[in-house]
Amino acid sequence: MITVSDVAVQFGKRVLFNDVNLKFTNGNCYGIIGANGAGKSTFLRAISGDLDPTKGRISMGPGERLSVLSQDHYKWDEHSVINTVMMGHSVLWDIMQKRDELYSKAEFTDEDGFKVAELEEKFAELEGWNAESDVANLLSGLGIAEDKHYELMGTLSGKEKVRVMLAQALYGNPDNLLLDEPTNDLDMETVIWLENYLANFEHTVLVVSHDRHFLDSVCTHTVDIDYGKINLFAGNYTFWYESSQLALRQQQNQKAKAEEKKKELEEFIRRFSANVAKSKQTTSRKKMLEKLNVDEVKPSSRKYPGIIFTPEREPGNQILEVSGLSKTTDEGVVLFKDINLNVEKDDKIILLSRNPRAMTAFFEIINGNMKPDAGTYNWGVTITTAYLPVDNTAFFDSDLNLVDWLSQFGEGNEVYMKGFLGRMLFSGEDVLKKVNVLSGGEKMRCMIARMQLRNANCLLLDTPTNHLDLESIQAFNNNLKSYKGNIIFSSHDHEFIETVANRVIELTPNGLIDKMMSYDDYITSDQIKEVRERMYK
Repeated sequence: MITVSDVAVQFGKRVLFNDVNLKFTNGNCYGIIGANGAGKSTFLRAISGDLDPTKGRISMGPGERLSVLSQDHYKWDEHSVINTVMMGHSVLWDIMQKRDELYSKAEFTDEDGFKVAELEEKFAELEGWNAESDVANLLSGLGIAEDKHYELMGTLSGKEKVRVMLAQALYGNPDNLLLDEPTNDLDMETVIWLENYLANFEHTVLVVSHDRHFLDSVCTHTVDIDYGKINLFAGNYTFWYESSQLALRQQQNQKAKAEEKKKELEEFIRRFSANVAKSKQTTSRKKMLEKLNVDEVKPSSRKYPGIIFTPEREPGNQILEVSGLSKTTDEGVVLFKDINLNVEKDDKIILLSRNPRAMTAFFEIINGNMKPDAGTYNWGVTITTAYLPVDNTAFFDSDLNLVDWLSQFGEGNEVYMKGFLGRMLFSGEDVLKKVNVLSGGEKMRCMIARMQLRNANCLLLDTPTNHLDLESIQAFNNNLKSYKGNIIFSSHDHEFIETVANRVIELTPNGLIDKMMSYDDYITSDQIKEVRERMYK
């Protein structure tokens, strides 16, 4: 249990949040949401003790242990993988070090014997004898091969280090667990493993994530940081979003009678509660929603960008034909080989690969920015494309302001361009900012504004949710669900993929897997799992 009492965090004159009084209890998972810069990670740092709040107090239950997902992937480079994970349980690790130190003494005294006996008792209580096997099981579940368990951390790739850091945080069944973006750099199998692990975790979890499906799968509550306040709501992210949008619509419709509003909210809560899955965590969430008072459902003051893609013309029957396409890196890694496919009208394709460079290379090739090793591609004569690359650095190597920058990519006067920027939440003096000083999220919103100018009937999106906050991701997702043209995209966002894609194409070094099916069906099919394993050998 974690208790937050009258907490405030302020940097100079900027107040991130104030008067925070919350209690995070055992058996619940709290998803922390808020716009970029609202203070999500800062709130976790204050709880972990890494940052002293400006005022107030944060406490845990007596004798409780706190574990935090480390963001420093180089700190343990000189330690073995298995020891790095064990260090996550600092109490057990300290006992192991003292115990080994005493056993290694040249002259072992009676006093040392008493100390060792005490340490051995504590060691057994903490299940120290099972430590190595428990750590090995965690690492294997997170996709770290057994032959790497005793290697030094410094020999691992960045993605492998992320998984070891996650194992370190989870090890030893901590009483309180803080996770900041735990799904970053995890593949879909590992994310599913983590969802299942946390859904059955019996202690207190606080998690920051931009992955809405992950938040929906594991969270019993939503903690919203908005305009300097932190509010706690029962239910997962989707319940928070849909209920806050409903409350906002009701607030805007002043003619609605109070009794009608109440009935509509009560019906929404009943419907959402009935749809909750039957896992351990979500069953308790269902009970909470059934008890929820309609007065607790409040409209959010969060702003959502206006992401609206409108094709200028309907696509014809020929969209894209790819024949014999192959690409190998300069280091000799085969990204994909002999790719043959036809994109059909109304296809919304999620592009997958275990190697992200394969998807980016495919996008760059069909946009004419990279040459394939072999093969051809042909766009239909009616097709206009708008491309969102994963790396947009080159677009912002300029000292132009936002209006002048956007004017490069379309026709229209200053007012017209400001309209598109306004949709993307750039208003007032913001539109005169130089583009070379924008944050990652601001650059992505500029790139989306640039795409909207194209009025394209085929969208090409390479990991479009990178750097976006939940509000932008939600707005993006909502528009793509109703978009009338074709979409080819890659993404790590499960909800984004499941709600947009109707076709799954996976690029492998030995060809492609091409299925007309939902993403959920694709990742849960045992038959497809077998095919995938063969294609990557």
